Amino acid sequence: VRLVESGGGSVQAGGSLRLSCAASGYMVSFYLMGWFRRAPGEEREGVAVIGNDNSTSYATSVKGRFTISKDIAKNTLELQMNSLKAEDTAIYYCAASSREYVGSIWALETQRLYDSWGQGIQVTVSS
Repeated sequence: VRLVESGGGSVQAGGSLRLSCAASGYMVSFYLMGWFRRAPGEEREGVAVIGNDNSTSYATSVKGRFTISKDIAKNTLELQMNSLKAEDTAIYYCAASSREYVGSIWALETQRLYDSWGQGIQVTVSS
């Protein structure tokens, strides 16, 4: 399994970015996937997850601003980020599980569910 993130960069507060994660050797439609992030000096945390049934869960801090989705035709995982804040600044990671599981809060909080990780991509939001 190979996961490659794209779409990161720098944006002003209030702006938008769209992250994409291209998967190879893996079918995004079959399994649980998620986006995680690590801010400077912080532990990696769950941002959003989407299950094999397209159910989703979000971190409280991003709910209503971020949307996770799968593009089956492109075999990618997407994260639309709107109304970005300085505190969203972090390295964002795409993660893939080998489990056919729902996008629950438990899946958001349990990083050991994920077997493969992308290399990460920087998102910087300036205030």
